[in-house]
Amino acid sequence: MITNKELIRIAEDAAKKHKCSKDVEVGDVGCALVTDKNNVYVGVSIQACCGIGFCAESGAISSMVTNREYRIKRIVAVNDKGKVLPPCGRCRELMFQIDEKNYDAEIVLGVSKTVKLRRLLPDVWQRKV
Repeated sequence: MITNKELIRIAEDAAKKHKCSKDVEVGDVGCALVTDKNNVYVGVSIQACCGIGFCAESGAISSMVTNREYRIKRIVAVNDKGKVLPPCGRCRELMFQIDEKNYDAEIVLGVSKTVKLRRLLPDVWQRKV
């Protein structure tokens, strides 16, 4: 089983901030998640000058669903300075909407600190679980 420390390191490795064009910066934040099948998926943030980018969590979730997996066991986001970040509200809602069982996914907030998504998203907009 992958540890929080290992998952954080994987997200850190993805968070390598760089420009891919004059208008787009990637890798400000990296994300790693582990599914209920123990597969790991990674994503990076994309910041475009006109606001059409997305969060690292969205990238990792997209990779996961591309592989027909929907259940998140644990997820972590880390910025390019190594700081662990909680997911934004949009990403919290996305996790829930991908699979309502993700309401019990563990959000890694540090090597020895996790919280369930349900704690960070107490009132889902769609319906209460």
